[in-house]
Amino acid sequence: MNPQATATPPLLPKRVVLFSGHMIDRPDRPEPRFPPAKEAAAAARIADALDGIGLAAGDLAIAQAAAGGDLLFLEAALARGATLQILLPFNEAAFIQSSITPSIHGDDWRRRYAAVKAAAPDAVHEMPAELGPLPAGANAFERCNEWLLQSALAWGAGKLHFVCLWNGAHGDGPGGTQHMMDEVARHAGRVIWIDSRSL
Repeated sequence: MNPQATATPPLLPKRVVLFSGHMIDRPDRPEPRFPPAKEAAAAARIADALDGIGLAAGDLAIAQAAAGGDLLFLEAALARGATLQILLPFNEAAFIQSSITPSIHGDDWRRRYAAVKAAAPDAVHEMPAELGPLPAGANAFERCNEWLLQSALAWGAGKLHFVCLWNGAHGDGPGGTQHMMDEVARHAGRVIWIDSRSL
């Protein structure tokens, strides 16, 4: 057998799509921001955004994998044949505990995360393992946003599209979608903003 016949070709994406967006609300959230009732509308808008960009096999989709917008994006990217790159701010077990299972229907979102991982087993990367310990005074989510953006920009700024699901307000803490919007704007990235208030 010719070994070259079974070799995986190198990834040379025409498009690199970076995503950031709201998590599905937790049961104890005082004011709804992304309730489960808006999930289907959000998924449809994300799918429309990816179709507008032309995301297809051979392209690259980069995100975290929190319950809500991240996983909706990753599922839609998989459906279009894109290669996934999932960058987690913590080790996987800690990320699941902090960003997946606390959400409404957290067990279902955990199963969906497992399905995405099974479909793209080499996609998941843990920040502590790849970048080392969090520096003193640093915020893990802000550092992960910067890692996500730099990973996308490494393919060339001209290939970068940023899709975000955001209500336009300040987040619950550092390293949220607004931080990513600000960072992308600094690099003149193309932005598709899905305003979650319009869902």
